[in-house]
Amino acid sequence: MAQTTFSGPVKSLNGFIGAGKGNVVSISDATLTATVADHAGRVVSLNNATCIVTLPTISAAADSSVAGPNDYNSGNNIGATFTFFIETAATNLDIKTDGTDKFVGQVLNSNTNATAFSTRCFVPAATNDVLTLNGGTQGGKVGSVVKFTALADNKYAVDGLLIGPSTSDEAVATPFADS
Repeated sequence: MAQTTFSGPVKSLNGFIGAGKGNVVSISDATLTATVADHAGRVVSLNNATCIVTLPTISAAADSSVAGPNDYNSGNNIGATFTFFIETAATNLDIKTDGTDKFVGQVLNSNTNATAFSTRCFVPAATNDVLTLNGGTQGGKVGSVVKFTALADNKYAVDGLLIGPSTSDEAVATPFADS
C-alpha cells in the first residue's frame, strides 16, 4: 500500500492495526542505518550477532523547504519508534545514535539462572549514546527486545527487556556506554 498523507486530524474509533508481513523487517547485515520510512513503527528482527545499528538523527524542526511543520515530507521525526527483537543471540551488537542524540529511560536485564533468577534495571548516563548487547552480562540472548522513541532534539527514550547471563545477579552489567 502506498503512503497516504492526511491534512487535519484522523479519528479511528477502533484503532489502527499494524499487521502483515511488512510489519516485521529481518536484518542479517553487519550494519543497519535505520530510517523512519523503512523501520519506524515496525519490529526489526536482528539476525546478526555483531550487527551495528545506527538510529536516525532526531530532528524536531520542520524542514524549511516544505509548506509547514505538519507537512508529511518535513524532516521532523519526533515520535518515531524503533523496536528491535534479538533473533540471533548477540555477541557484540551495538545500537547507537549519531553521537549527538543521547538515551534516557531504562532497560531491565534478567539472568536466566533457574535457581536464583533476578532482574536489574539499568538507566543510561546523560552522555550515553550506545547500547551494547553481548549475549551474556549485558543481555542480548534470543528473545531480548529493546525500543527507542525519538522524544525531542538529542533525546531518545529507551525501554527494553534483555535476557542476560545464566549465572548469578552479580554478573549482570549495564549495556549503556558512550561512543
